[in-house]
Amino acid sequence: MSNEYLDRGVSPTKEDVHRAIAKHSAGEVPGAFCKVIADPAGDPNMVAVMHADGAGTKSSVAYLLYAETGDPSAFAGIAQDSLVMNTDDLLCVGATSGFLVSNTIGRNAHRVRGDVISALIDGYESCAAMLREHGIEITLTGGETADVGDLVRTVIADSTVFARVPRTSVGDFSRVAPGDLIVALSSTGKASYERQENSGIGSNGLTLARHALLAHSYAERFPESYSETIPADKVYCGRFQLKDSLPGSAHDVAWGLLSPTRTYLPIVRAILASNLASQVTGILHCSGGGQTKCRGFGRSLHYVKDSLFPIPPLFQTIQDSGIEPKQMYQVFNMGHRLELYVRPSAATGVIDAAARFGVEAKIVGRIEANHGSETNRVSIACGGQSYEYT
Repeated sequence: MSNEYLDRGVSPTKEDVHRAIAKHSAGEVPGAFCKVIADPAGDPNMVAVMHADGAGTKSSVAYLLYAETGDPSAFAGIAQDSLVMNTDDLLCVGATSGFLVSNTIGRNAHRVRGDVISALIDGYESCAAMLREHGIEITLTGGETADVGDLVRTVIADSTVFARVPRTSVGDFSRVAPGDLIVALSSTGKASYERQENSGIGSNGLTLARHALLAHSYAERFPESYSETIPADKVYCGRFQLKDSLPGSAHDVAWGLLSPTRTYLPIVRAILASNLASQVTGILHCSGGGQTKCRGFGRSLHYVKDSLFPIPPLFQTIQDSGIEPKQMYQVFNMGHRLELYVRPSAATGVIDAAARFGVEAKIVGRIEANHGSETNRVSIACGGQSYEYT
């Protein structure tokens, strides 16, 4: 388990949460990435998914930039972060259109004014408009802005997304088997549907990234931006200001930390609508848990990742701040945030499909049998080092 993350009040594996829900129903398709429920409309040929997630502590980075500059556009991408963390979980079970979205914004009104709320709501509209351009039906149903200053120091942006899926189209991990290849879709670069280059950060690991990179002066100026439960030597212990250059890139640190979470919906929608669909055995969103997220899906599988993307500049800079590589892979996506498990004959087609949207994809590993165990394990080899997660 990542001690650096846990020391800052975040569990990378959430094992206590998994234990808490273990006794409850896993839904209609127990092996699915998200819980699948019976269709509320009563159609036996359909099922439904309803998912809640958000931008997490990424909004704290936006708050710091807003507090420094007074510019609410710092929050422009936070709504997309909140939305995509839901839609790209749901695409893993085959939901690629027909989304209903409700948003929940919780703020401390003493610190977060109406200009921030306006930027967030406009961000939802902008992201939804982009998805509609690619044939993805998405309806914003409204939401709630709650003034909860006793609970929230600055602002948090969450969403709930609902979709219906044909029962025969639901993806789960029961088909993932030894011999399958792992095709990963890059989290960096510029997709054809994005406005600017993406650092790859997504919306996971921001607590660790923020405190590892940013200078302690942020703690002194903006104590409301962190929890008093974090040990003093773990609070903003980096060397950067938000407007400092990010090593290895043409951008600043703020860009690195605030790049809007990339959605893979247009790409996956195209793949699942093609003759490749039958050869895709599983789809996984590398969110909480980073490159070890896959360990919780399937049975008796050994996920071998030995040909990963080069480490992007943002993640390399975080690692250079003193975070052990084994912990980095457990917290961050490290260069790709979506994995498709495919029969070998489909790998080239999936890579080509991603390329048509300007996103690099490659075979990063394979599935082997985890002999003698019903549990899974993950092996990562990179830079001459190997890391095991069981």
